[in-house]
Amino acid sequence: MGSQAVRFEASEEFARRMDSEDPLRHFREEFIFPDPKSDEPVMYLVGNSLGLQPRKAKTYVLEALEDWAKLGVEGHFTGSRPWMPYHETLTEQTARLVGAHPIEVVVMNTLTVNLHLMMVSFYRPTRERPKILMEAGAFPSDQYAVASQVRFHGYDPERDIIRLVPRPGEETLRHEDILETIERHGKEIALVLLGNVNYLTGQAFDMAAITRAAHKQGCRVGFDLAHAAGNLRLSLHDDGPDFAVWCSYKYLNGGPGTLGGVFVHERHARDKTLPRFEGWWGHDKQTRFQMGPDFEPTPGAEGWLLSNSPILQLSALRASMELFDRATMPALRQKSELLTGYLEFLLDRLPPGFVTVLTPRDPKQRGVQLSLRFRKDPRKMLERLNSAGVFCDFRSPDVIRAAPAPLYVSFHDVYRFVGVLERHARDSAD
Repeated sequence: MGSQAVRFEASEEFARRMDSEDPLRHFREEFIFPDPKSDEPVMYLVGNSLGLQPRKAKTYVLEALEDWAKLGVEGHFTGSRPWMPYHETLTEQTARLVGAHPIEVVVMNTLTVNLHLMMVSFYRPTRERPKILMEAGAFPSDQYAVASQVRFHGYDPERDIIRLVPRPGEETLRHEDILETIERHGKEIALVLLGNVNYLTGQAFDMAAITRAAHKQGCRVGFDLAHAAGNLRLSLHDDGPDFAVWCSYKYLNGGPGTLGGVFVHERHARDKTLPRFEGWWGHDKQTRFQMGPDFEPTPGAEGWLLSNSPILQLSALRASMELFDRATMPALRQKSELLTGYLEFLLDRLPPGFVTVLTPRDPKQRGVQLSLRFRKDPRKMLERLNSAGVFCDFRSPDVIRAAPAPLYVSFHDVYRFVGVLERHARDSAD
C-alpha cells in the first residue's frame, strides 16, 4: 500500500496504530540504539549518514576473532565460516538488494576507491570524447575523484566536466534537462556519472531513462548509489548502467567506514580488453594459487578485486545483509514511502514558512530522506533536536536532513520528531 492510499491523521493514536499494523515492526528490535539524552527514547533519523548497529554484528565479529585465535592461518579454509570465500557469502544477498545477477556484484573496498577503479575501466577519454557529465551538487568526494581522473588523463576539469545545475530559483534538477544535456553534448561525453540519490536534496533520478539516453549517444554510464543502496528498490541489471558503486555504512548498517559494493553489468563480465588495475584476488579462482605471472581475471565483478577481504568488516556487514534479505527491498520500500509520506504530511501542518522541504514530493523522485530548510537559525534548530533525543544532521549552509529508515524507525518516531519542531515553532513565535 503506497502513501497515496493511506489517509494520514495528525494524532499520536494514528501513529501508534500504524506501528501496530506494520509487518516490519519487529526488525526494530534487531538494532541497538544510541544512549538516550533524556527520559524519552531516541529518534534516530540519520541512517542516511550512519546506520545503527545490528545486534548480531558483535556476535559475528567475535566469531571471526575466535576462529583467528583458535585456527590461525588455517581459518582461511576451515572453521565456522572460512575466510577465503567469505565475501562470496554476501554475493547473492547483495545481488537481490540491488536488482542484479550474482556475477555482476562484489563487496570490496570503500566507495571512492571503487569509484576510481571503475573509472579506470569505464572513463576512457579521447580527443573527440573527453568529457564527464555529473551533478554540480554531487558529493564532494565524487567531484574530487572525477576532477582527478580528468587531470590524470591530461584534460582540464573546468572544460571537460559538464556540471548539471538546477534552473534558476529551483533546488533540484529536472529530468528533462538531464536528458536534453545528454542529447546536446552526447558525442563529446565519455562518461555519464550521477549519484542516484543526491546526498543534499534527497532527489532520486530515473536510472533506466538516463542510461538509455546516454548509451544511445555512445557514452558509458555509472552511478554512485551511496544514498540509494538499501533505500530504493533498484534494478541495476535491467536498467543497464555499465557500473555502479555504493557504501555500506549508511542505510546498509555495516558499520563506520566499512566495505562498499560494486556492480559491473554482465555484458562486461568476460571482456578482457577492458583496462583495469589488477590484483591477485581478482585472478581466476581456478588458477590463483598457481602463482603465475600473468593476470587472468575472474569473470564478472570479482575480476576487479585486488586483495583478500577484511573479515571483521564483512562479519559486521553480514549481520545487516541478513536482515535486508529477510525484510526484502519491496517491503522496505513500501514502508519507507509511507514513513516519508507521513513525515511530509505532518511537516505541512506546521506554521507556514517555518520549514521548506527541498526534496521532491513525488515518491518516485526520492528515497526516505527529506531535506529541510528552516526559516531562521538552522543550527539552533539542530541543537534543540539533539537535546530532545533526535539524531539527524546538518549540511552547509542551511539544510537539516531527516531520514526515517524503515528497518528501525517507527511512525511514532516520526510523530514525536515533528512534535519537537512544532514546539520550537510555537516558542519562536512567542
